[in-house]
Amino acid sequence: MVEPGITLVDAAELKELMKKKFMAAGLPEAPAEETAKHLTYADACGIHSHGTVRVAYYAERIAKGGVNLAPNITFEKTGAASGIVHGDNGIGQYVCNKGLDYAIDLAKESGVAAVGVEKTGHSGMLSYYVKRAAENGLVAIAMCQSDPMVVPYGGSENYFGTNPIAFAAPTDLEKPVVFDMATTVQAWGKILDARSKGRAIPDTWAVDQNGDPTTDPNEVAGLLPIAGPKGYGLMMMVDVIAGSLLGLPFGKHVSSMYEDLTQKRNLGQFYILLDPARFTDPAAFKHRVGEMVAELHAIKPASGFKSVRLPGEGSQIRYQKAMEDGIEVATEIYDYLRSDTVHLDMYDGKGAFA
Repeated sequence: MVEPGITLVDAAELKELMKKKFMAAGLPEAPAEETAKHLTYADACGIHSHGTVRVAYYAERIAKGGVNLAPNITFEKTGAASGIVHGDNGIGQYVCNKGLDYAIDLAKESGVAAVGVEKTGHSGMLSYYVKRAAENGLVAIAMCQSDPMVVPYGGSENYFGTNPIAFAAPTDLEKPVVFDMATTVQAWGKILDARSKGRAIPDTWAVDQNGDPTTDPNEVAGLLPIAGPKGYGLMMMVDVIAGSLLGLPFGKHVSSMYEDLTQKRNLGQFYILLDPARFTDPAAFKHRVGEMVAELHAIKPASGFKSVRLPGEGSQIRYQKAMEDGIEVATEIYDYLRSDTVHLDMYDGKGAFA
């Protein structure tokens, strides 16, 4: 049963609609195709904060010059197993997917790859990248910077971004193990969803402008790190590796998503890829990971749970269902995608919590 205000859309149609919108904004076909493919994946996974809801924003930034439409993406090999992808501020999904190609090739050549992507735009869901690496037989870790939206543990002013981390490993089963998480208690998209539905949020998610916990999604001025100082430490780690290590702005100096859509973002992303064949028998490795999955699934679930799932497994289940039955899209967004309107001119100059 589809909720009111939601339209079920075939994945191929949805990707094509988004691709056309990006091209109408000025993006060439290849990056438009890749970006639309990525956003379709996000919505199919049920992570709507990284799917079609971003199209109007991307289209506006593209149209206003905040994306390099013809980036010179190059790979600089800096060591036997290291390198830097110079993204030249192209659209994030396209640049980071190209960067992953270089990282995969290097991992297969050297056994290990530590590859940074410098000067890119918002890159979407990290699970998209590590999943592709796992499908190429590699163990993968990815991390990236984001807007300063999070108060440090014990603080009342924003400094770091949600700075996500993702992990994937191949198995001898149908699907790889894929895990993707922000280093905050909850993603901003969940708070936006609560705001749109007039619902309160738990007081553990965010703080107001005074740094005090809030249950009102309209009063949110900063997000909270997961597990207090532990999440704070993880987001700092990501910022150092995906930012400072690549010579990019760090912490509160990372560019805002909305402040000035005419300016390039200069964000960083980092991949660490491992070839199991350099450490063990790759078939045996995949089997061991597959056994782990089976053993976790066999654990008796706790009260209130139907089964034990792996971290990230819910997204994969939703993805499979959506690709078969259709992807849920807000009807308002679907109408915009089918319209002749390129963008809504509504994001430029806004704050992070607009």
